Amino acid sequence: MWEIYNALIEGIPEDLVVDELICGKKRFYVRSGNGVGIASSRPYETRMPMITKNKIGMPLREVAVCVKSWNYVEAAVGVAAINAYYNNPQVARANGVVFSDAARVEDRRFDPFIMSQNEIKDKKVAVVGHFPYIEKLMAPKCDFSIIEWVPEEGDYPMPACEYILPECDYVYLTCASIVDKMLPRLLALCQKAKLVTLVGPGTTLAPVLFDYGIGDLSGFVVKDNLRAAGIAAGAENVTLHVAGQKVSLKKAEGNNEF
Repeated sequence: MWEIYNALIEGIPEDLVVDELICGKKRFYVRSGNGVGIASSRPYETRMPMITKNKIGMPLREVAVCVKSWNYVEAAVGVAAINAYYNNPQVARANGVVFSDAARVEDRRFDPFIMSQNEIKDKKVAVVGHFPYIEKLMAPKCDFSIIEWVPEEGDYPMPACEYILPECDYVYLTCASIVDKMLPRLLALCQKAKLVTLVGPGTTLAPVLFDYGIGDLSGFVVKDNLRAAGIAAGAENVTLHVAGQKVSLKKAEGNNEF
């Protein structure tokens, strides 16, 4: 079950270190050199952390191992550390992620829910995670289900994954599934799906994830490190997207044309 996580960790160069770490209320931020990684956490810290010493200056790969922690706050630090490498603009671009050098870019072309409207028509579709406005975008087009840890009205609880996902044509998985360790099981349930998309600013832009059944990595590249740090710390109450750009890396197609 740890195969996906080991593959992500092993891809991180050994010479990188953690230069900055912020554990905010909503976002976790790790910077290594010019690369910034973002993650979100589940509100569960029932286990002791794996690492108690100061993580600043530690090898990035060692901090990335925290992704395996069952203390979800610590696990979010591990995901942010992983993303500090793979979502570094230089690394992401080298791996085929296409994005503009402009500070602000229209996000619609990189939003998987907007861009898949034609493909999902009359199909069976599930989203694991309750994203904003998702019902208005998806429900009129398809046989649609939302599955959530804390279900809102009309949502299904997480155990419904076992029954719903194996029958779906298209599945969208929240990037928080990396933190809560649900990702391997969710992917196993989606083997019949035509496309599985990992969604959210904490999505790791690592091509190795294509080897495990994901077809689209819909993530985020931070362009303004200082502003992203302020947002993560709660100094500025605005959407994270003002500090970077939504991006998409697709299997086989390689990338999107900008």
